[in-house]
Amino acid sequence: MDDTRGRITKDGIRIYEPGDFAGMHAAGKLAAEILDEVATLVEPGRTTGDIDRFITERVEQAGAKSATIGYKGYQHASCISVNHVVCHGIPGDKTLKDGDILNVDVTVIVDGWFGDTSRMYVAGKLSRKAERLIQITHDALMVGIEAVKPGNTFGDIGHAIQKYVESNRMSVVRDFCGHGLGRVFHAPPNVLHYGRAGTGAVLEEGMFFTIEPMVNLGRPETKVLADDWTAVTRDKSLSAQFEHSVGVTADGAEIFTLSPAGKFHPTYSA
Repeated sequence: MDDTRGRITKDGIRIYEPGDFAGMHAAGKLAAEILDEVATLVEPGRTTGDIDRFITERVEQAGAKSATIGYKGYQHASCISVNHVVCHGIPGDKTLKDGDILNVDVTVIVDGWFGDTSRMYVAGKLSRKAERLIQITHDALMVGIEAVKPGNTFGDIGHAIQKYVESNRMSVVRDFCGHGLGRVFHAPPNVLHYGRAGTGAVLEEGMFFTIEPMVNLGRPETKVLADDWTAVTRDKSLSAQFEHSVGVTADGAEIFTLSPAGKFHPTYSA
């Protein structure tokens, strides 16, 4: 869908109008509600395909559309990335085992607006190292969001995330990033989760984008498998990711994808 709202900055980033925030909130809320409901499905013995089928049906029931079904040939309403899968895991016959951690990523279209979010889940008992990875990744996202305000730069966001993650002896994935969105799925800017403070485009009120850091227990390098979608850690270390869609306001950031039930974190604290 072409997006002709607002104006475009010299960096190619669209500036949306105040009235457009409502559309993003509606799309973000649906995506977050669906992920709230997914929490009850994640358990040992369940397949990732089961979870994706639920998401597909839930999107249809809401009268919305999945942004990922048909996107570059992709055929599922979610990406489900288990353990050392960094992102873009394809749902299928994989059965979850006790202690597995997984990221579920959903993007819906509501009245032309895109709501994009992901969060972590745990099947069964959570190991101490996985618990710490999930917590650091969640907190890294929130640190990045704290850096969102007019006059700051996208480099400030990436620097804040990288500094926090590396201070906790983990690594930030470089190969994938956040992105602009609105009435399109992907648009400028690329939102890097690492970088130097004060660099990159300057944040302005009305910008919409995702922040979605991927954090590895081991090294940051990834590789994409033969299916051309699934990205995994090269060293097979555990990986985690959290994602919010946000809009820049006059004095900070508005999160469009907050969990209505307070289940954004797998210990069920927002």
